[in-house]
Amino acid sequence: MNSTTQPAVVPSADATPDATPDEAPLRVAVLSFAHVHAASYVRLLRDRPDVELITADPDAATSPADEVRGRPFAEQLGAPYVDTYAEAFAWGPDVVIVCSENARHRDVVLAAAEAGAHVLCEKPLATRVDDAEAMIAACDAAGVQLMTAYPVRFSPEFATLRGLVDAGALGTVLGGTGTNNGKVPAGRAWFTDPELAGGGALADHVVHVADLLDALLGEDAVAVRAVTNRVLHGDDPRVRAETGGLVSITYAGGAEVTVDCSWSVPDGAPTWGGLTLQVVGTGGTVEIDPFGARVDGLVAGGTQQAWLGFGANLDALMLEHFLDCVRTGATPGPDGRTGLRTLRVVAAAQESVATGGAVVRLAS
Repeated sequence: MNSTTQPAVVPSADATPDATPDEAPLRVAVLSFAHVHAASYVRLLRDRPDVELITADPDAATSPADEVRGRPFAEQLGAPYVDTYAEAFAWGPDVVIVCSENARHRDVVLAAAEAGAHVLCEKPLATRVDDAEAMIAACDAAGVQLMTAYPVRFSPEFATLRGLVDAGALGTVLGGTGTNNGKVPAGRAWFTDPELAGGGALADHVVHVADLLDALLGEDAVAVRAVTNRVLHGDDPRVRAETGGLVSITYAGGAEVTVDCSWSVPDGAPTWGGLTLQVVGTGGTVEIDPFGARVDGLVAGGTQQAWLGFGANLDALMLEHFLDCVRTGATPGPDGRTGLRTLRVVAAAQESVATGGAVVRLAS
């Protein structure tokens, strides 16, 4: 059985704190603009009085010419920029936020640990289980925190669901259904490169649902079965990974959960996609839709779809939690070991796909 430290109730507001006179600003380095969340993190951090920010994106040189990255992207965001990771580490960051391509997470995290910086790493934690284990070991040895970036964990909807489960309102959890569907990633070609991303829709989307289940059940996954296909976007030569999948996960306590993961949202849709989780117990059923708070309809004489999302900024809540843990010395959640457990689910699903959908048992 695993343990988690993330509280069941998260802050309801995402206000930026004021720096106190006796508390020096944290030095935060956002390393790489490969991941789409990098822009969100930079916008949230650049104007905080309790943070000094620097950015670097040396791998921009290997990205397609039509992708805006590197110094031009930093200038668009209004963020300080250096050309190399070495310069960023020489600056002496207290915190490093790793937004590189998934296959490059290990090298950046190990360098951050060597520099004595606490790490928030984008998901999935790595593309290989042994890489994730090495990252955790390096951070442990250096005495720095390692957190995996799972912002949905901080949604008020999930906090409510977790509170109900913890209070026994659903009885014994028997299983559930999770969905994480989105558009095929655009603007960052590496997302559809199985070598750099570690897979396609399965690697991209299963981990978010697996993290929620990890926190909700407090149990390890013990068996996984998966099937995938490339029916969607199969005629696009740029998309070389799976675009749809269905994953069944069995947990140590007997709960059975099915996860629908796909890049199935049309390119012209008004939003990127969404995530839902339905949990079934002996005492009831609850479903959450963390991205469902919206106003939508048709405008311009019915020719255009309007979409206005509202609610908590989950990236802001996650960053607030992480920075607070850095300042106080508390263990952030989801931590690196959570990232490892969710990566093991993905690795087992990929093994199942490779063996024709066989059930894969996870080592205890």
